[in-house]
Amino acid sequence: MNIIITGASRGIGRQLALNLAGRDGNKVIAISRDEKKLNSLRNEVADASKIIPVPFDLVEGDYDDLAIDIRRHFSEIHVLVNNAGVLINKKIAHLTADDFDLMMNINVKAAFLLSQALIPLFEPESHIVNISSMGGFQGSAKFPGLSLYSASKGALAILSECLAEELRDYGISVNCLALGAAQTEMLTKAFPGYKAPLSAKEMASFIADFAMTGQRYFNGKILPLSLSTP
Repeated sequence: MNIIITGASRGIGRQLALNLAGRDGNKVIAISRDEKKLNSLRNEVADASKIIPVPFDLVEGDYDDLAIDIRRHFSEIHVLVNNAGVLINKKIAHLTADDFDLMMNINVKAAFLLSQALIPLFEPESHIVNISSMGGFQGSAKFPGLSLYSASKGALAILSECLAEELRDYGISVNCLALGAAQTEMLTKAFPGYKAPLSAKEMASFIADFAMTGQRYFNGKILPLSLSTP
C-alpha cells in the first residue's frame, strides 16, 4: 500500500510510520515540518526506501505544490492518515485569536486541504483516517484549558462524516478515530505528571491495523478509541 501520514516526526505519527513501513508491500510518505526528525525516522527502518520524508508546513505550505511532490513518489494512494495536531492548554479568558487560528488550521483545515488536493490520486477502496480526540467527542469528559482544542477536534469529526458522503462516489472511505489518552509529548505538556494507560506505540499499532482494513467495515464513522480521557 502507498500510505501518507501527517505529523510523522513524533508521538503517535512517528510510531505509526514505523509500524506501517515495517509491513510487507507498504511505502510511507511521512510529512512534518521537521526535516531532521523525518530523516531520523527513515533511518530507523531496515529498508530506508520504505519511508519517504516530505518536509511541509501544514499552515504556510502550498497544497498544490505538495500534491505535485507526492505525485513524484506515488502514482496512486491507498491510505491517508491526517494525524497532525496541535494543543494549546489555556483557560478561555487567556486564549487569543492566534491560538484559535493555529489550532483550527492544523487540526481541521490541514486535513481538509490535503484530502481535497489528493482526491485524483486515491484508488477505489482507499481510506482516509482522521485522528480526532475524545475531547471532540460529544458527551465525553471535558477539561479546563482545552476548549479550542476540543472544538477543533469536534470540527474534524463532523468534517469526516461529510467527507465520507462527498467522496463515496470516488470509492474513498473516510473515518475518524477519537483518541483517548496515550503517552505522548503533547499529552505530557497538557497534563504534567499524568500517566496514560497506553503508549504511543500501542495506540499506533491499533491505528495502523484500522488504516489498512477499517474501510471494509466502516465509512463516515466517528469511533472512540479510549481507555481514559485522560
